[in-house]
Amino acid sequence: MAQTGGRVSPTRLILAGVATAYVLSAITSLILFMGDERAVRGVLFWMLGTLSGAEWSYLGLPAAALLVGITFLVLNYRAMNALLAGEETAITLGVNTQALRRQLLTALLTGVMVAVSGAIGFVGLMVPHIVRLVSGADHRLVLPASALAGAIFLIWVDVVARTIVQPQEIPVSIITALVGGPFFLWLLRLRRQAYGGQI
Repeated sequence: MAQTGGRVSPTRLILAGVATAYVLSAITSLILFMGDERAVRGVLFWMLGTLSGAEWSYLGLPAAALLVGITFLVLNYRAMNALLAGEETAITLGVNTQALRRQLLTALLTGVMVAVSGAIGFVGLMVPHIVRLVSGADHRLVLPASALAGAIFLIWVDVVARTIVQPQEIPVSIITALVGGPFFLWLLRLRRQAYGGQI
């Protein structure tokens, strides 16, 4: 859906993703509406993102997907670093940006993780920005450091979610959104100052 004239446009990719998400969200809502009332609460809790159902027996597939995904991404760090300078510069440096974009779509990796934990927002968007501020933009460092920092952050968020209103447990995604929303507002303000109000 994002491809036009044999090329994948970033804008079309985002818009196609948003449209697909809305359609699938509507289907999910219909299934919940028609489903068993006793199961709806558990499903809604999972959709909000939780680690309460995590068991060691569930972690084989996510661990394998993470290992393969991180390895593939780190092996392509040079091309990803070139993309940081802009698409035209990357093409000048010999990077096939269209093929790279198709290869680097991490939807499969994300889907495997969401299937286990539910939709936990902002971690994958917020943590890499923080890591870049500390370690720089080289993907050899950013990718593994982001995976490790994201895991540590999520563990502590889960601790807070389990203890803040005991004996109940708050869905993890509520806390990550409360942290991630203000962070992105701060990041937007920082970028606007850096670019002289152009963003």
